[in-house]
Amino acid sequence: IINSVVLLILLSALTDPDQYHLTSAELGGEFEFMDDANMCIATAISLLMILICAMATYGAYKQHAAWIIPFFCYQIFDFALNTLVAISVLVYPSTIQDYLHQLPTNFPYKEEIMSVNPTCLVVIILLFISIILAFKGYLISCVWNCYRYINSRNNSDVLVYITTNDTAV
Repeated sequence: IINSVVLLILLSALTDPDQYHLTSAELGGEFEFMDDANMCIATAISLLMILICAMATYGAYKQHAAWIIPFFCYQIFDFALNTLVAISVLVYPSTIQDYLHQLPTNFPYKEEIMSVNPTCLVVIILLFISIILAFKGYLISCVWNCYRYINSRNNSDVLVYITTNDTAV
């Protein structure tokens, strides 16, 4: 659902670029926020994500384990990238302050965030990333358990016990 909403926003931005165009003065730098090439790449990635999610849903519904694997690989890749973000925040905590200084002046709560103690801000961000990583790990285990369940159901080596009132086979 989120990928569909992102796709709709991207497509509307491609059809009316003036509505989503930010000048370099608004961004506080000398770069453009989104040009047409980046919009097309983001649209393609969004379409690919919708396809991968649809494949996983179809695979779970029709009990085809192979259709779930691309979504599982995406989740592992996403988890690895978020882990690298957490490590970079831990190793280079000063980058958070640098990032805050690069934000536009009209960014909501920018001054309040910058006034927080830098060490406390790093701890808060690491706690937030840790919660996200734990949730992503839980979702990875859910998809893996779904894959294993479907794989074992389709496997003919599964033993089935049938019990009746007086005998067990």
